[in-house]
Amino acid sequence: MALIAVVCVGAGIGTELALRNFLMAQLDSQVARAGTGVVRFQVDGPEAPPDAGRTDLRLTGGPGQDTVVAFVSNGSVSQAQVYRGPDRTEALTVEEATTLAGIPGDGHPVTVDLGDELGSYRAVGYTTPDDSTVVVTGLPQGPVNDTLLRVLLIELIIATAAVLIGGTVAALIVRRTLTPLRRVAATATRVAELPLDRGEVALSVRVPSPDTDPRTEVGQVGSAINRMLGHVANALNARHASEQRVRQFVADASHELRTPLAAIRGYAELTRRGGHELPADVTHAIGRVESESRRMTTLVDDLLLLARLDSGRPLGRTEVDLSRVVADAVSDAHVAGPDHTWRLDLPPEPVTVPGDDARLHQVVANLLGNARTHTPPGTTVVTRLRNARGSVTLTVTDDGPGIPADILPNIFERFARGDSSRSRAAGSTGLGLAIVHAVVTAHHGTVTATSPPTTFTITLPTTPAVPPRDDSALEGSAPER
Repeated sequence: MALIAVVCVGAGIGTELALRNFLMAQLDSQVARAGTGVVRFQVDGPEAPPDAGRTDLRLTGGPGQDTVVAFVSNGSVSQAQVYRGPDRTEALTVEEATTLAGIPGDGHPVTVDLGDELGSYRAVGYTTPDDSTVVVTGLPQGPVNDTLLRVLLIELIIATAAVLIGGTVAALIVRRTLTPLRRVAATATRVAELPLDRGEVALSVRVPSPDTDPRTEVGQVGSAINRMLGHVANALNARHASEQRVRQFVADASHELRTPLAAIRGYAELTRRGGHELPADVTHAIGRVESESRRMTTLVDDLLLLARLDSGRPLGRTEVDLSRVVADAVSDAHVAGPDHTWRLDLPPEPVTVPGDDARLHQVVANLLGNARTHTPPGTTVVTRLRNARGSVTLTVTDDGPGIPADILPNIFERFARGDSSRSRAAGSTGLGLAIVHAVVTAHHGTVTATSPPTTFTITLPTTPAVPPRDDSALEGSAPER
């Protein structure tokens, strides 16, 4: 629309200038003819006056309407009038006559203003043969100005219509032309909404065939997007297959390691309790074997649980009294960490959620164990449970050193550890918070962490949102209590 407007303005200015030059040239020609036709120079003849020999100036012919004529001798006007019709003339005022007296007699047309009544005139002066008088004639310039103004108004109307019509047509054409691009954008939007960061992804979204015509720019974009989506789909499939192999290996290895670990623990305990007198160093070594085997058993159980959660196997679904679960977990934490201050804040009414009782207890126990392990003695840990409309919020807050800012974004990743301010003195495997995240996600909830103060917030839905329980899926993976 701006381009059309600029073109119309340029064309209008050019038209106005060309038309003005043409009309002014035509008016100058008329003024010149009027100046040579209204005066006849008579020196002698049958009608010559008695004092023949001087130049007699007479008005002849029929000057046009509103033609002004003035005779200027020695700088003063001897006669000045305007013709209103064939038989009617009017004398000019002194101011109007004085204006005409200043026109030179060189035959070049000039524009003069004769006041509000007569307006602008185009006038020309001619000198008589005896150089005694300048004859000035003029024609009104008003018709030329009126014509230019009328043409200007017509151009404005045409330009406005051209801008509006051109803009409307251009908008329709552009909108129609960009329709395939909008379909390509819609395809890209659908792909962007897919969960490509985890699990198996069926990336079947493609740009429609009509929008992949290589002869058009939009078609080239659509074809390139389809090729890119194909490469991404292949990469996602390869990644998923690799993840599946790793998960299967972890699950199989964890399952196979449980039997020898149980045997190691059993023989170590049998040796220690066999009633034999063993040297102190051997007794210490047997104790360390038992301790490390228990730790490794916990690690294997955690890995097996994560592998099964990653595979998408459903959790059990019953009505869980979360208030009782939280109270039991805090009681256990108090026994395990008597040098910490444990506080419990529960609503007066029991809070229930659909889910797996054992897994939810493991979530709370892991959070409390994390607070006990990574904070110094004397730290206060507050566990708070709140029931809102459609959801339940569980928060665990401690006033310990806090989580380093560089660790906080990755706190729920596997084997993520903090620095010395949250030490590993208790032998943490780095899988506790990863299990918390996996179990909460399997319950269709969310878990977040902020620091300082260190606060873990879990939100669980109060309506059933998980599939029915499959006991075989998690058989043998219950954590140690």
